[in-house]
Amino acid sequence: MVTREVKPAETMIRFVLSPDGMVVPDLKRELPGRGVWVSARADMVAAAAGKGRFARGFRRPVEVMPDLAGTVGRLLCERALGYLSLANRAGLVVAGFGKVSDAIAAGTVKVLVEARDGAPDGRRKLMGRVRARPENTIEHADMFDSAQISLALGRANVIHAAISADGLTEAFLAAARKFEAYWQETANSSCAAGSV
Repeated sequence: MVTREVKPAETMIRFVLSPDGMVVPDLKRELPGRGVWVSARADMVAAAAGKGRFARGFRRPVEVMPDLAGTVGRLLCERALGYLSLANRAGLVVAGFGKVSDAIAAGTVKVLVEARDGAPDGRRKLMGRVRARPENTIEHADMFDSAQISLALGRANVIHAAISADGLTEAFLAAARKFEAYWQETANSSCAAGSV
């Protein structure tokens, strides 16, 4: 809606109107009604919200919640961490430096999750183990902090976690990448509301 570009749905966010005329993000693309699409980037959502573009897109007066871009970012973060939590409940996640290191050596890791606020030394050591694997097919996700990962896994002080291959793992990775890309033009990538 902002750039007038045609893009794949995975790189966009669909918005619909609630019955009372409020612009609502439809991250699953399942809500009924006419939708408008915006590039999945915080600056694009902020531009759409700030210049009356939603009213033009829906061809009627609309109400836009304050800090829509921050709210969408928080929802994208929560979606990704929700998949991480589901993967943990499915028994796909190991946490802790030693267990993650062993899982990398055993070749059972699909995604290495590391807290962005973790010590560089531990992160460097694990990435060295990943690079040493003959087939380096392990994805890396480092867009969440320790508190967020710990909460998702229901454990304290998680800096390193590894997820084995599964459909939930793919869903987590796609959601995490979308969250990361959403903040690409800003310095902030927080799950906190109101954080553009």
